[in-house]
Amino acid sequence: MADLLGNLAQITAVSLYVSGASTFLAAAIGVPLGAYIAMREFAGRGLVKAFTYTLYGFPPVLAGLLVYMALSRQGPLGALGLLYSPPGMILAQTLLIVPLITGVTITAVSSVDREVRDTARALGAEGWPLVRTVLSEARKGVVTAVMVGFGRAISEVGAVLMVGGNLKGETQVLTTAIYENTRLGEFSTAIALGLLLLTISFLIFFLLFRFQERADDA
Repeated sequence: MADLLGNLAQITAVSLYVSGASTFLAAAIGVPLGAYIAMREFAGRGLVKAFTYTLYGFPPVLAGLLVYMALSRQGPLGALGLLYSPPGMILAQTLLIVPLITGVTITAVSSVDREVRDTARALGAEGWPLVRTVLSEARKGVVTAVMVGFGRAISEVGAVLMVGGNLKGETQVLTTAIYENTRLGEFSTAIALGLLLLTISFLIFFLLFRFQERADDA
């Protein structure tokens, strides 16, 4: 029993670490990028937005394949030794969710009343202060972007299976454990792991939702 609980705790910890780290990295890239695309006029802006929204449907197995090839011995990043490791899985998930966070941020920032930007500029705000002001007005949408990104990350199986290898005690996460138990016919275990995944997701989304509400009340 102790071994079972210890194994479950390890799988859960890896899931949270990989999904949390990839969401943090994707948000660090996607939120500023989305704000820039929404607030700046430049040639090809419409094409960039369309491409970003298209990547909402980026196939996880394709992302996993691209990262796998990059991290393999013959790949450009092979010397880093990240294949079949949590950092490699983080890289794959980040690749998947950056477009989601970027796209939702574009929508959120674009919905901010233009008067807010004009007023901020009139008060001398430019560069990062201006972006920060607009993001503050769009904070509800930005939090939603992070929630969507985390939801995609923690529920991902294809990319992390290819890049992580589902190694027990090292790279196995809840989704790949569900996949493995289903493949072995251990349906009750797979369902229990699925319920655990849903419970963890609910708790994290509830905390983010409460943060969002407090931000709105501030």
